[in-house]
Amino acid sequence: MKTLLNVMLILIAVSANAYAQVNAGELAPEPNVPFTMTQVATFNLPWRIAFLPDGRMLITEKVGPVWLVTQEGGKTPVSNAPAVLHQGQGGMLGIYVSPHYAKDQSVYLTYAEPNEDRSGSSLALARARLAIGGTVASPTASLDGLQVIWRQMPKGRGGQFGAAIAFSSDGQYLFLTVGDRQRMTPAQDPDQELGKILRLTLDGKPAPGNPMAGKTGAATVPLINPPRDTELAKTAPVISTYTFPGPNLTPSETWTTGHRTPYGLAFGPDGRLWELEHGPRGGDELNLIEPGKNYGWPLVSYATNYNRTPIPHPDTRPDLTKPVIYWTPIIGPGNFMFYKGAMFPQWRGSALIGAMETQTLNRVTFDGKGGAKPAERWNVGHRIRDVAEGPDGALWMIEDANPGGLFRVTPKK
Repeated sequence: MKTLLNVMLILIAVSANAYAQVNAGELAPEPNVPFTMTQVATFNLPWRIAFLPDGRMLITEKVGPVWLVTQEGGKTPVSNAPAVLHQGQGGMLGIYVSPHYAKDQSVYLTYAEPNEDRSGSSLALARARLAIGGTVASPTASLDGLQVIWRQMPKGRGGQFGAAIAFSSDGQYLFLTVGDRQRMTPAQDPDQELGKILRLTLDGKPAPGNPMAGKTGAATVPLINPPRDTELAKTAPVISTYTFPGPNLTPSETWTTGHRTPYGLAFGPDGRLWELEHGPRGGDELNLIEPGKNYGWPLVSYATNYNRTPIPHPDTRPDLTKPVIYWTPIIGPGNFMFYKGAMFPQWRGSALIGAMETQTLNRVTFDGKGGAKPAERWNVGHRIRDVAEGPDGALWMIEDANPGGLFRVTPKK
């Protein structure tokens, strides 16, 4: 019995060590960069890249425009883009090609939708049909029949929209990240969508099978302005109260809770869902996303507030889910993707993370069992907002700047 107990304790210890949280913040850059970056175009604060089946790209600019872009750098404006509030971290954010694009030419957009006097905004999710016409020499493009299929309410102040989408492997559902809008405490409020990852149908409705499917929330929710730190957020004054025009569907939409600035969301080769988010003064996170879990913000963090007001350490709350990897000091992640191409075969199955604060490209490897560890970090000299894979396996990166470059990344010869 004593021998069996010792074996069990060893197994528990091994398991705990295998999935212990890893701080990758001090990882030193590699001395050599194994790829070549070729700039093909420039944009004004580009945000996201979405590849079309024909190899062209859709690229959003935070200031508002959407572009149809060739791999040679040719740019065509996409008309009928929705109005956005470009202010702080808000504006035109994500663009994503529908899993059924071959049949319906649908694309999804996420953006900061202004209120009437443009004093505030909320995250909106819209769907439209991408109509491409004209000639090869003079193409045209437009977003036809654009419809907002989901919006976070009430509208108000604050950045940190989230605005990332990932589609389920069966093409039936979409996962949408909703940031905390710098208001902090709503990330733990089950009646507010802020600080959550939602699982929705392709029409923007609560998906069946969610952890709180069929449940509705409070008829009214408070609106606060962004406070200076997590402690002041606890007593932040309510500036208005929003009454839902119908049932509050937040509980039935929610997949996970307790997120701050979830800018990245992607499914790994093994089907697991991963999320990437900014911490405050430290504590950027890579999280394994599992239904119904609470990822802790703003109750805990591997960080402090920007004004150095302490935040409890995650070890103080074993009931909350810790990140698999965190970065202190931060890297300022823009987005990430899982590589599956042929041009960099040694990276297949890895995640590639663009970082703005450190101006690096970062690789993370996965064990297929829910574990991950940092691999290389490469200095690229640009604030990388997004990284995507082209049809031929080349990487494409955009730079958070004005002008911000669009770069094709290929192996160094």
